[in-house]
Amino acid sequence: MELEKADHTFGPFYDSSSRILILGSFPSVKSREQGFYYGHPSNRFWKVISAIFEKEDPHDIDEKKALLTDCHIALYDVIDSCRIKGSSDSSITDVNVTDLSLILKAADIGERIFVNGKTAYNLYMKYQYPVYGIEPVCLPSTSSANARWRLDDLVRDWKIIRQ
Repeated sequence: MELEKADHTFGPFYDSSSRILILGSFPSVKSREQGFYYGHPSNRFWKVISAIFEKEDPHDIDEKKALLTDCHIALYDVIDSCRIKGSSDSSITDVNVTDLSLILKAADIGERIFVNGKTAYNLYMKYQYPVYGIEPVCLPSTSSANARWRLDDLVRDWKIIRQ
């Protein structure tokens, strides 16, 4: 598989009541096809968020949006466009970053920025930390590629977003 030019095909999810901003690196092929975050069924993001906030697992995009709104969570990615092989974060090159200013102006996020995995953390620190000056908390990736982390371990470490 070759590197392909890929664009973020959907925007950030947030509203004025958002208090937590979670950033991924770049949407997977499945997420880009579906038009919303964490669309691959093996990604544990939705199970983790549901467990932390003691809510039902969402089954469709409308339920996912309702869960995020109810939990005051904004979602976006660090990267707006790049060259990538499939969904492989390790292959990302030629990065154009997203503009977080709209979210940060519209919602009271403050210092509550979390990144989903080390790739998102490294990209944020390289490109966005110099602009916004907010150091994010790096959480273990919910991707199935991070197989050494069991769901219970992810839930334990992700509970910090509720503090």
